[in-house]
Amino acid sequence: MAKRGKRYKALKEKIDPTARFPIDQAVKMAVDSATAKFDESIDVAVKLGIDPKQSDQQVRGAIALPHGLGKAVRVLVFAKGPKEQEAKDAGADFVGSDDLVAKINGGWLDFDKAIATPDMMATVSKVAKVLGPRGLMPNPKVGTVTMNVGETVKAEKRGKLDFRVDKAGIIHAGIGRKSMGADKLRENFQAFIGAVMKAKPAASKGVYLRGITVSSTMGPGVKVETTSADQA
Repeated sequence: MAKRGKRYKALKEKIDPTARFPIDQAVKMAVDSATAKFDESIDVAVKLGIDPKQSDQQVRGAIALPHGLGKAVRVLVFAKGPKEQEAKDAGADFVGSDDLVAKINGGWLDFDKAIATPDMMATVSKVAKVLGPRGLMPNPKVGTVTMNVGETVKAEKRGKLDFRVDKAGIIHAGIGRKSMGADKLRENFQAFIGAVMKAKPAASKGVYLRGITVSSTMGPGVKVETTSADQA
């Protein structure tokens, strides 16, 4: 812990906390700060000028990142009949219905994304209280309740990022891993911010992008120029 504290302090001292950097520079600084022995995630926090308590100012969406997430994504599909086979053919890791519900109710959660066909939602509702708080509940708004099972599985396996504003008006998202390199991470960053801009509620007034910070798992935050991000 002491070594981690000293390393973090040394990295933080290299970054001016009052400065805001262009996208290219900010992403590179975050990558350069990822000096841990594991492949650190590169994360983005976006502060929005909205009131998250208002139902007409909710921000959520999904984006298939140009270079994926840099990690294996385990996809579960609730489906029966032909759609079950379609899911398997597309590369889904787990496919089923009531059997999966029983496993999940038993404490099993070894998957990253869940997809369901519309006819399966009554079955899926039996585990809504488990999946919902963990962000794993299939939802038509982000395309995970669909009859287009095959393409959706493939998109999730490539690395589709779901995002949602929290109660503090902030969106937290991982855009990839250090090993992907600054160029690919920058392109993922730009795609993500573009999706956030498209998701701007009509009821949102004033400055929408209030602040953006990019960081590695173990590194300090680097503030991004919101004007450069707005034009991403």
